[in-house]
Amino acid sequence: MPVSLLADHVVQLAYDPGISPKGGGLPGLSVLKTVVNSINWFGIIAVVGALAVSLAVWAWGHHTGGHQAEANGKKGATVAAGAALGLGAANGIVAFFSSLGSQVH
Repeated sequence: MPVSLLADHVVQLAYDPGISPKGGGLPGLSVLKTVVNSINWFGIIAVVGALAVSLAVWAWGHHTGGHQAEANGKKGATVAAGAALGLGAANGIVAFFSSLGSQVH
């Protein structure tokens, strides 16, 4: 392949289509944001309940000598704490990687 054809091919691969995320382009965007916020809020409320149940199982297993219940309570509390961290940080994580991705040229 001649060098000029190869250079043209590389230029075509590096073409910038000029697309970037922008709000307000589609109808219903505010409704979608409200739905996603509600799902996140519902998830956080569910995690609070899961954490409370897991901590109760952990305490019950510890005080009754039920090692399996104690281990399951610890595991549930850890998973609930991780889920709370993920739900609370979801917007920041997406914003971080979105801005990181927009820096790729």
